Amino acid sequence: MANIHNNTVNSYNNSNNNTNTDPVSSRSTIHAALSKVPEVTLLFWMIKIASTTLGETAGDALSMSLDLGYLLSTEIFAIIFAIAVATQIKAERFNKWLYWATIIATTTLGTTIADFVTRSLGIGYTGGSALLLALLGLSLFIWNKSLGSISVDSVNTPKAEVFYWTTIMFSQTLGTALGDWVADTKGMGYTTSAIIFGDLLALIALAHYWTKISKTLLFWSAFVLTRPLGAVLGDFLDKPLDHGGLALSRFGASAALLVFIVVCLVVFNQRASAKAH
Repeated sequence: MANIHNNTVNSYNNSNNNTNTDPVSSRSTIHAALSKVPEVTLLFWMIKIASTTLGETAGDALSMSLDLGYLLSTEIFAIIFAIAVATQIKAERFNKWLYWATIIATTTLGTTIADFVTRSLGIGYTGGSALLLALLGLSLFIWNKSLGSISVDSVNTPKAEVFYWTTIMFSQTLGTALGDWVADTKGMGYTTSAIIFGDLLALIALAHYWTKISKTLLFWSAFVLTRPLGAVLGDFLDKPLDHGGLALSRFGASAALLVFIVVCLVVFNQRASAKAH
């Protein structure tokens, strides 16, 4: 992987030596070639929310509708996650289909892990959320300590990608537990919870444009909060009517969300990240 990284840089450097290209523009071009994560735009967040909602419905479909249970479902999704991450790390350049397949793998795995921890282990949503928050914080701390940055802009080496996907997996799992904690333990219900998390995301968006708060901190805050939003939206779609849901088929809802994601990826162009978030 190091040879791939160096060859890519060398090929771009040789190309730039033969042309009168602006140095700043050249560095952005080189980074875009090396980065395997997408540029963070409105499209990114739309697909992210749809993916997290899909993770909730698909995870529940396997563990509940097919009655495989949380542990077996977690084992199945863990294998899919490991294969997806290994393929993503092995890839030489950004591939939007591979990236979002890996995101969906993290969010389905996060759903079943969170349900196993909070329900099967019996520590509840509060205990599960606290445990997963600690694991997420530990992942970010070790990442920053090891590489000096947790910015998405720094995700251009295999080691950084391992930290990136590990952190994402913990954030997806935390988000599932947090969504259930607000909707169920606090009795907010699915629609009210969705409004709460939507409002929090809106505040982060305002902070991004109107304050000097670290863009990296805001990015990871938004990334975590999209997961409980997706969790409560997913529960709203497939939970029984007497539980405040629409009682839709988990498989039907999952298929509709997957179609939406595919259409977004087909219709809209998505580039690799070329700047810090």
